[in-house]
Amino acid sequence: MTQTSPAAPPTNGAGEPRDPAAPPEQISGGHLVAKALKAEGVDTIYTLCGGHIIDIYDGCVDEGISVVDVRHEQVAAHAADAHARVTGRPGCAVVTAGPGTSDAVTGVANAFRAESPMLLIGGQGALSQHRMGSLQDLPHVDMMSPITKFAATVPGTARAADMVSMAFRECFHGAPGPSFLEIPRDVLDARVPVEKARVPSPGAYRASRRSLGDPADVERLAELVSRAEKPCVLLGNQVWTCRATDDAIRFVRELAVPAFMNGAGRGTLPPDDPMHFQLARRYAFDNADLIIIVGTPFDFRMGYGKRLSPNATLVQIDLDYRTVGKNRDIDLGIVGDAGTVLSAVADAASGGRDAATTARREWIAELRNVEDEAYRKRLPRQHSDASPIDPYRLVHEINEFLTEDSIYIGDGGDIVTFSGQVVQPKSPGHWMDPGPLGTLGVGVPFAMATKHARPDKEVVCLFGDGALSLTGWDFETMVRFDLPFVGIVGNNSSMNQIRYGQEQKYGRDRGRVGNSLGDVPYDQFARMLGGYGEEVRDPADIAPALARARESGKPSLINVWVDPEVYAPGTMNQTMYK
Repeated sequence: MTQTSPAAPPTNGAGEPRDPAAPPEQISGGHLVAKALKAEGVDTIYTLCGGHIIDIYDGCVDEGISVVDVRHEQVAAHAADAHARVTGRPGCAVVTAGPGTSDAVTGVANAFRAESPMLLIGGQGALSQHRMGSLQDLPHVDMMSPITKFAATVPGTARAADMVSMAFRECFHGAPGPSFLEIPRDVLDARVPVEKARVPSPGAYRASRRSLGDPADVERLAELVSRAEKPCVLLGNQVWTCRATDDAIRFVRELAVPAFMNGAGRGTLPPDDPMHFQLARRYAFDNADLIIIVGTPFDFRMGYGKRLSPNATLVQIDLDYRTVGKNRDIDLGIVGDAGTVLSAVADAASGGRDAATTARREWIAELRNVEDEAYRKRLPRQHSDASPIDPYRLVHEINEFLTEDSIYIGDGGDIVTFSGQVVQPKSPGHWMDPGPLGTLGVGVPFAMATKHARPDKEVVCLFGDGALSLTGWDFETMVRFDLPFVGIVGNNSSMNQIRYGQEQKYGRDRGRVGNSLGDVPYDQFARMLGGYGEEVRDPADIAPALARARESGKPSLINVWVDPEVYAPGTMNQTMYK
């Protein structure tokens, strides 16, 4: 007869035997949410307080989750987005109902277009007051559904943790993106027996996302690369999202494929790498015989695919099937993880690694000549002593200032367009911009979350003066939480990117309608809030001011007055003005 051990006696939360006669241990919805966040690896929530959500705060305190409270819900959502980008783990923002949730819409929409995995939790009136006109009641799920991968209401307290895990799982389905959960106040505050509330185990409900795509297509791409005489590759956001840096480097170096980078893909290769190119992109896209696009849609940044030679063989690799071949016919499409696919292609092309034939070497030299000539042509402006300061001089000084540990953030229109030509991050994952939604105001929340998540890194942020005005009050939050960063304001007292378009369409006499700003001394603004600030009018003073900001150990703003009559080439070439 088989002997069985007696069942272990029930225990309480401390692991001590529990009196069977005692009432069952209870847990609130807010504490269940916090436990689920902890299980997902969330160590910080970004939030603005409200009566609907405070039980989540109480749970976060018990779970050791940091609560970073900001001054506007848009900032909370942007910060959660940035946290995800920097750490590779999902970000989380918690806001109250009604205007709290609607204020966060822009941050969620930005994360949606940028493919950033974050969860927004919004409060809601009590279920018992459903459709009765409760305080701050809005149809949040209906509002959020078009800009999230998953949006739902938590129907009961016992489901709170399970629904949080479900939302995070959807964040990582295909190309990453945001999710939204609405939690009614009575669901959050109510208590249920612990044994009736399921908190999923970390990682126990996830499948591997490192998909390869069709092996036959991988073999075909390997053959195309081996035979090409003039190949090039564009490494986009998903190279960083997939943490595929090493695989991408191996691919371009072993197979001798010139590489261009955009978005978060910038920094994949160091600036001095023989396969790193930046200024020769248009020439390469016009003259290549094989173009490989990795993790970048054919959206406005790519001229909807029209900027790629019709004579080239075109290959697209992406996490999302819906992106492949959208807006432009392709010769080969592979749905899969950027690192897995590039590594497999490098393996499959091992027999063709002598592909750096004479023709390939000549192509690389040809691109290098184009690159060097474009750099030489622009160099005088990068060293310009003009006053007001040429924006090229400003972004040149910023590029010289960056180290391998500097994470660069761009928040603006025209001034950040200048920086896209000049600033080159020295390490992978060290470039951040809003993404294809083009949202202004991401700078302070991105800097906040980046420094909070990676205190070992230096954070350098370039603002347009218009962009900083949108979320700049949370500079105080960075002072309050002791999050030093080097902020630079390219100040031309204008929304200059829009101003250029108006002048082109309506003439100079109407070019200043609706886009002129006051001459705001942002250095004084920084000092008023407890940070470090300097004003710069002479280009020779830029580098010393940046060094002093770094040494201050405070959140800083260096207010640099730039020439308002100078526009970036990217601004002048925008298709919306054609």
